[in-house]
Amino acid sequence: MAFFSKLRERLTRSSSKIGAGLDDIVSEGADPQGAAPVQPAPPVATPAPEAPPPEAPAKPGLLGRLFGQAAPAEPRRELDDEMLEQLEEMLIQADMGVETALRVTANIAEGRMGRRISATELKELLAAEIARIMAPVARPLPIYPKRPQVVLVVGVNGSGKTTTIGKLASQFKAAGKNVVIAAGDTFRAAAVEQLQVWGQRAGVPVMTAPEGSDPASLAFDAMTRAEAEGADLLMIDTAGRLQNRQDLMEELAKIVRVIRKKDPSAPHNTLLVLDATTGQNALSQVETFQKLADVSGLVMNKLDGTARGGVLVALADRFGLPIHAIGVGEQIDDLDAFDARDFARALVGLD
Repeated sequence: MAFFSKLRERLTRSSSKIGAGLDDIVSEGADPQGAAPVQPAPPVATPAPEAPPPEAPAKPGLLGRLFGQAAPAEPRRELDDEMLEQLEEMLIQADMGVETALRVTANIAEGRMGRRISATELKELLAAEIARIMAPVARPLPIYPKRPQVVLVVGVNGSGKTTTIGKLASQFKAAGKNVVIAAGDTFRAAAVEQLQVWGQRAGVPVMTAPEGSDPASLAFDAMTRAEAEGADLLMIDTAGRLQNRQDLMEELAKIVRVIRKKDPSAPHNTLLVLDATTGQNALSQVETFQKLADVSGLVMNKLDGTARGGVLVALADRFGLPIHAIGVGEQIDDLDAFDARDFARALVGLD
């Protein structure tokens, strides 16, 4: 199954919320035959512009021509201030954020005020605006000639760091890259075991240390091994960190300092893994980890389990960080490169 089809199928909570919201906005106050409700003319000094000619009825399909039936026209509504306010509110509820929602609706309104539009047209306009915002950040994880390329993976508890590392390692291995994983979450045996399972699946070695060991020391040893083995990529897992746990955040800073003693240019990528179900809290996570670990790119997981998919648009609009991949499930092929247009159309419920 193509990833877009899977995305469209599994992004149902977000797409249903946004798609149904757009349908409701247009249908409210729209004439069922497609005519906009009569609005009193505003008091202006200049003559009102001539009304546009009535729209040509849609051509019936083959069956319609055979049986003399035409498909009913979609209801339409005039794009006015009230409709824009409803659109803004709906986007905010979808976790797109106030600033992004205002910017998106303003761009949709530009040059279109007073026009009668259908729900499908509104979805197309919204999808195009979302894709415009997100296209600059849709970039795969860059691969550098530096060997080993050190990829540090950070994020809060439960965001899916361990599975993300396993999936990426498996995909890079399948692409012919020599990959080493370091299980840097030394305080959680389950995380180490999970990485070992993924390593076995992908045929990728996983370096571990005794429970409670210093993660920075393990990272240093992993770099030494990766260099000796000529590895292309070294992926370092880290413990899940809450922003209010200063001791754990300092531990992450120590890992960065130690690996830079081995290679001043490392880490070459610092991936922040986010959980879509946390909604707007993802924004504060990005701010915190950017200050501490110089985040270079994002991976968003669990888009299949939330109605808050709009937060990814807010992240792109506010931070402009590359979005390398998105996840919609637990299987190896449920993580794929981020495509702005596919995401935008799936988010608003378009095929």
